[in-house]
Amino acid sequence: MVDVAVVGGGPAGLSAAQFAAKNDLETVVFDTDETWMHKAHLFNYPGVRSIDGMTFIDIAQKQADSRGADLHEDEEVTSVEETEDGFALTTEDGEYEADYVVLATGGNRDLAEDLGCAFTDEDVVDVNVDMQTSIDGVYATGAMGRDTKWQAAIAVGDGAAAVLDILSKEKGEYYHDFDMPSDVPEI
Repeated sequence: MVDVAVVGGGPAGLSAAQFAAKNDLETVVFDTDETWMHKAHLFNYPGVRSIDGMTFIDIAQKQADSRGADLHEDEEVTSVEETEDGFALTTEDGEYEADYVVLATGGNRDLAEDLGCAFTDEDVVDVNVDMQTSIDGVYATGAMGRDTKWQAAIAVGDGAAAVLDILSKEKGEYYHDFDMPSDVPEI
């Protein structure tokens, strides 16, 4: 049983994984390496002058890993089901249980549909500002909840918003993740 299962290893999923793992939530990421970042080059990402999409993903994977997220590369989640204690995720390699699920599968909304998440008239997953779906404990990020406006910067924010909501629920009060220079460990 993990705290947070992230399905998707693109910008939204890796952002969610970093925030969750950094804040001591046991986190697993399932990634099939089908991110749109294979075709991307970032010129409009804050703080980055120019970076190849897959270099960006490589850096984000290393950050998530160094913060304690368990990365399962080339392991596809084939189903997610609600259980009495949270959620059961099935892959070809096994079954996993999680308290929360963050869906970050880009334009592929099949898992959300199979799980019974509500959809909008634009045929995207209906989410609130915290990326919470109609199913408590399930979040949909990035292109899953957007008909248009697919950008790495937006997806990263969606992943962070989802996990900040999870952290707020876990702590029983609004939680924000704000670090001071003195908080940063030596690298």
